[in-house]
Amino acid sequence: MSSFLSYIPVVNRLVSSHTPADQVFDLSPPETHNIETNPDRRARRLKHLIKANHANYSILYHDLRFHNHNAYILTSAYLLGANEDQLRTLYEKQIGELEPWSESPCEITEDDWVEYLGDGTYQRAFVDFFEDQLVMRFSYDWKKLLENYMFQDKRPLISGLFGGLGHPLIHFGYAYEVNSKELAIEALTMSAVQLNYFHKYLDNPSYTQPSSFSTYSLAELLEKVRADSRFKDLFPTRRLENIDQLFENHESLVMEYWNAWEIKDPEQQFEECQATAVSLLVATVAPGTHSYNYLLVHVLTTSHAIRVLLPLIPEKFHAILVRGWVLYTLAIYISLLRPEIDPDYVDPSAILKDAHFVEAVRAIKGVAQTWGDVHERHLAAAVRFVDDFHGWNFTQ
Repeated sequence: MSSFLSYIPVVNRLVSSHTPADQVFDLSPPETHNIETNPDRRARRLKHLIKANHANYSILYHDLRFHNHNAYILTSAYLLGANEDQLRTLYEKQIGELEPWSESPCEITEDDWVEYLGDGTYQRAFVDFFEDQLVMRFSYDWKKLLENYMFQDKRPLISGLFGGLGHPLIHFGYAYEVNSKELAIEALTMSAVQLNYFHKYLDNPSYTQPSSFSTYSLAELLEKVRADSRFKDLFPTRRLENIDQLFENHESLVMEYWNAWEIKDPEQQFEECQATAVSLLVATVAPGTHSYNYLLVHVLTTSHAIRVLLPLIPEKFHAILVRGWVLYTLAIYISLLRPEIDPDYVDPSAILKDAHFVEAVRAIKGVAQTWGDVHERHLAAAVRFVDDFHGWNFTQ
């Protein structure tokens, strides 16, 4: 536990009270939906299903390896127009594989909660702890709760958003989109129990150093990665475990490329990041393959979560969040053996109960709504994805 305890003050050194203009991503606030007070039947159904999922089913299950995706498919389907009966059907389908809560080894308090970071067996204890804090210290205001544990300089939880394949970040975005204290509590809990080695790259300024080259384009950065022979034969196959091995054995090489991406024009660069995320999901799949990569869909959905959060969180955390996502994307791209992105994949010319499928469609829609779609590339990508999708893979 000493490694977590020792790094907490580092955040204070990394984040200054004054944020340069070129580190602020000045995006318009996203459309939000207050399901807590909305009397509409669809909103009420979503609210009650999220509360039922929160009360009855654990966030992590199956030996802590799988994530409860109920909130994702329900919220995405709601935002895409699903009616109350469809929402109930999706909920009932999802809970068939979930697990009820199990007790944690002990309770957590304000004095010792940092000691249990990164330990999934304490997920129930963290939920109870944050719910108690919400009532006793923050008068049921979940945004103040988040501000205290996620965005205070000496609080580490923003660095936990990229653990667990970015699921805490996705959860965090949905909490703001539909104003759900249950999702906020779960996002904090996920950030706490899935905090891993990734945090040190964001918290410790020694990892941010000048690189041998620089670029402002994520697509260009990935092209350079693909052309660099040093990445050849790092891994025999595409698999999730490659990510940990990448940082363990090739950290300096990853840092070279991560530090090469510099922020100069925040809004334009984030637009390009989201377009690249769409391309990574859709344009790396050969026509007729019908199978989309499970890891790359998380690149897209985490980018959507960041788009939601940037106008709503303190500006001094903008660069940390976006640079963290770029590092996350690099790690996944390299771990998947640097798939080629086909620039001509959009030729403008169901799996509706799969949580990741619905999330992906909703995220592509969000990219188009935020940045526009003059040439209808995002529309074409969504059409191809919907028409072509036959399932997920981890290896292609």
